[in-house]
Amino acid sequence: MELPIIETKGLTKRYGSLTAVDGLDLSIGKGEIFGLLGPNGAGKSTTILMLLGLTEPTAGQARVCGLDPSREPIPVKRKVGYLPDSVGFYNDLTALENLSYIARLNSLPDAEARNRAREMLREVGLEGAMHKKAGTFSRGMKQRLGLADVLIKQPEVIILDEPTLGIDPAGVRDFLDLIRNLNSRLGQTILLSSHHLHQVQEVCHRVGIFVGGRLLAAGSVETLAAQLFNADPYVVEVSLLQAPSTLAESLAGLPGVSEVVVRDQVAIVSGSEDITPALVRRLVAENAEVTGVQRRTYGLGEIYQQYFENNLKENIPHEKSSGLFQRSFAGLFKKR
Repeated sequence: MELPIIETKGLTKRYGSLTAVDGLDLSIGKGEIFGLLGPNGAGKSTTILMLLGLTEPTAGQARVCGLDPSREPIPVKRKVGYLPDSVGFYNDLTALENLSYIARLNSLPDAEARNRAREMLREVGLEGAMHKKAGTFSRGMKQRLGLADVLIKQPEVIILDEPTLGIDPAGVRDFLDLIRNLNSRLGQTILLSSHHLHQVQEVCHRVGIFVGGRLLAAGSVETLAAQLFNADPYVVEVSLLQAPSTLAESLAGLPGVSEVVVRDQVAIVSGSEDITPALVRRLVAENAEVTGVQRRTYGLGEIYQQYFENNLKENIPHEKSSGLFQRSFAGLFKKR
């Protein structure tokens, strides 16, 4: 069995009385895109700093590419590429000059440095802008240039900390496509830290839900949904022109159905198995005037909200982080 490329056990970081990261157990396999999801102040960036060997843990341990970042920070940095939320370049130098300089800092000879810089600019879609000064670049272009910077040393692991902050929607979509393509073609492990739920869901194979310095859960969206909503994992919503008076009783008699709620022109049927085929047959038999049948799926928004609410019920004393969550995520859970 292949060892995880990133692994932490009991990883903890305290600043005085504040626990920024609390007993983190995390395992990320080679070639995964893993999303570390949480509000501002949840401990994501502190975790990244410990993985990079840029801050010492108070307790616990981490292994990155088989190395201990606390004891072997330089070898870790040789294997890991890091893109912070705000990356800086020499504004008076062109994109190619910036990358060539960075390549030389990574011990590449001058000729190879320039060739590698050109190759990476092509990789991130900036070939046509390589002779433009970095100071003229938009935020999205700078993030692409930052990704090219990360790729210069051909790392085994790429860590991206809030990489889409301040980028317009089209730029975000292009950047996420770029990450997905790089992972698919090059097989690099990518750790993506973000508080944007839909972006994490779109690009990541697995997600870690981080609140108040604690990792509450980790897994694919499908796995987390099954764990949270296992009582009635299958919910089907039926739109009707008119609901027969006996419809609720009839549908409730179907095998696997646990609950039927009929309101106005909508019937919501919950069950322990996929009841859609049997449900449609019964609706036809009842001569119900159906205008739509849709199986409900649980997205990362519902999953995150559920874990957060469970976290509050357990009275975990992370009031500051809880407030940050409410401010960061309140708009995502409003009914549309």
